[in-house]
Amino acid sequence: MADPKGFMTTPRQDWPRRPAGERVRDWDEVYVPGALLPIISEQADRCMDCGVPFCHEACPLGNLIPEWNDLVSREDWRAASDRLHATNNFPEFTGRLCPAPCEAGCVLAINQPAVTIKNVEVAIADRAWADGLTPPRPPDRLSGRTVAVIGSGPTGLAAAQQLTRAGHTVAVYEKDDRIGGLMRYGIPEFKMEKRHLERRIEQMRAEGTKFRTSTTIGRDVMADDLRTRYDAVVIATGATEWRELHVPGRELTGIQQAMEYLPLANRVCEGDLERSPMSAAGKHVVIVGGGDTGADCLGTTIREGAASVTQLDIYAQPGAERDEDTDPWPTYPKIYRLSAAHEEARDLGTAPAADADARLFAASTLRFTGDESGHVRALHLVEVDEKRRPMEGTARVLPADLVLLALGFSGPDRDDGLIEQLGLALEPRGTIARDADFGTNVPGVFAAGDAARGQSLIVWAIAEGRAVAAAVDRALTGSSRLPAPIGPYDRPMSVQTSVGKARGR
Repeated sequence: MADPKGFMTTPRQDWPRRPAGERVRDWDEVYVPGALLPIISEQADRCMDCGVPFCHEACPLGNLIPEWNDLVSREDWRAASDRLHATNNFPEFTGRLCPAPCEAGCVLAINQPAVTIKNVEVAIADRAWADGLTPPRPPDRLSGRTVAVIGSGPTGLAAAQQLTRAGHTVAVYEKDDRIGGLMRYGIPEFKMEKRHLERRIEQMRAEGTKFRTSTTIGRDVMADDLRTRYDAVVIATGATEWRELHVPGRELTGIQQAMEYLPLANRVCEGDLERSPMSAAGKHVVIVGGGDTGADCLGTTIREGAASVTQLDIYAQPGAERDEDTDPWPTYPKIYRLSAAHEEARDLGTAPAADADARLFAASTLRFTGDESGHVRALHLVEVDEKRRPMEGTARVLPADLVLLALGFSGPDRDDGLIEQLGLALEPRGTIARDADFGTNVPGVFAAGDAARGQSLIVWAIAEGRAVAAAVDRALTGSSRLPAPIGPYDRPMSVQTSVGKARGR
């Protein structure tokens, strides 16, 4: 550690955001450009270089956090980039999109604000690109083996890059017209500008990875044909089967799934559309669902010029501090967090009826009502107790010209025919079943990411991609030197998993 007293003398300082009133007028990233590097070396000095760094345990990638914190504090950017990329293919993605479970596991976080691990990570990644420290790494020789990767989200891209660098000939198949999966059309531009994605895609092309867009496996290319053409197939299609809200009035027009709405806004940013056909401009918007996807919808509707926007969360408002009984350190706590979108809603007063920022907590939708043309005009809700039971006398009505359902995802999409054509076995919850080596019940076919794990975080998606690449490499060649940071049955650290490990489970 460069400064053994840094954690005592230096307060935590995060990458500052631009003023809310300024940033909602554009789609650029919310942070002040150039404001991170001047503060990041001192922030890295706050790392205590723990003897047992629990940030490693909290991060499924096994990022070497104390090592690159020390290197950043010394401003050795080349070495820091090497250590960071040793465990993470896309740190500029995770540094912007991951909720940072590593910071929840920071030892300093026991009684102080955690080290700004996420900010240090993105600073290294951005500096590495600026200084030319991320050149393509094509393999020295080819193995003669071929692999098809279905899906180009973080899992598919990580698996493809690892396998390409190992010498295999890899083709990535994507059903959309551009590479990136949910990072392309699900993540708003203000959270991650797509230039970061484009740089990695060009790097992968230079390394030898092939990309096939606008190709749905199961329709445009039959699944059995793909198996015949390739030595191995990796399914990384994500969990795109969205959850529904079965209440009266759901059939009214103007009630959309979040993933019907967000891609159109992203296509406006891509230049494909002048205006989204689902634009929230001038409308009263209600978002049903309190997670990250709901927050993405919130920030998007604000930028489109909604008349008002309210977000419903069925859970009670969490406290500002972790509950040591239910979420003890170093687990990821359920606490009140203020995303950039919620900060914007609070500062701009977009939801006069909300409890805090734009959110109504402990709120459950009862039904929708509409006008004579069949368009939604109101959402009827009720407050619920800790067991989600309606509380008498708490019914309310919100005006709603546009309702966005952000209720999460249950598993891979079944409509394209891929699962049925291959005859893949499924888990009871609808995800693809796999063994300890990421293999499905079909020889030569592997499954990774949210399609098999279920809805998860980007950092777990990349870890899955790296791990399945090692499994495929081993199956094709008999051994592998590729890292496998997680197994298919590993789960985020929690009270339950920690107790299970302690009991030898």
